[in-house]
Amino acid sequence: MLGLLYDVHGNLPALEAVLDDAAHAGVGRWLLGGDYALFGAWPAETVERLRELDAVWIRGNGERWTAEPEEAPEPARGACEANGRLLGEEVVRELAMLQQTWRDDTDQTLYCHGSPGSDVRSFQPEPDEEEQELLAGAPEGVRRLVFGHTHLPFLREADGIELVNPGSVGMPFDGDPRAAYALVSDDGAVEHRRVAYDHLASAAAVRERLGEAGETPAKRIERASADAS
Repeated sequence: MLGLLYDVHGNLPALEAVLDDAAHAGVGRWLLGGDYALFGAWPAETVERLRELDAVWIRGNGERWTAEPEEAPEPARGACEANGRLLGEEVVRELAMLQQTWRDDTDQTLYCHGSPGSDVRSFQPEPDEEEQELLAGAPEGVRRLVFGHTHLPFLREADGIELVNPGSVGMPFDGDPRAAYALVSDDGAVEHRRVAYDHLASAAAVRERLGEAGETPAKRIERASADAS
């Protein structure tokens, strides 16, 4: 059984809740899809916990932005700088050097963070005008794309390719504050799962540890929404 963890965002209590649920489900190995630490109250602790897993790691935009904050949108730069200080230079470097994609040829699956060619452009639950361009970046023979970034769990098909977003462990954006992840059984079937945890306590910890830079991510954790206005 393979577990898919995406967009943990330094939310250690959410991660622990998911790992406990997955242990009961029989998960033995993991695919870690990026955005491990940024915006969370426990960045270093989250990375150390993930290191304990038997896992393949890929890089998200969060790892890239933390290493190069000037590449992030201006409102996120303070959080990127804070995240880098909490992780330390060596860990920041290691995460930034992770592979951008990983292909499992045993089941013709490609794993990426946003889409095959980008860590910030991704697929939506419903088809949109960018979808054909994003699909054009998929290598020949791929039958399933697994990605995150939007924090919206879904599964659908597009041009003969199965699109799978496991959702976000640490910061869901679908209105449901429970931690989201997915399982892939030995026969290839995908199961989305949700796990309750104290998300309000995690939001409060973000505010306490990150100060002003933590206000937007704290609101997003509380509301399970990208809208932090």
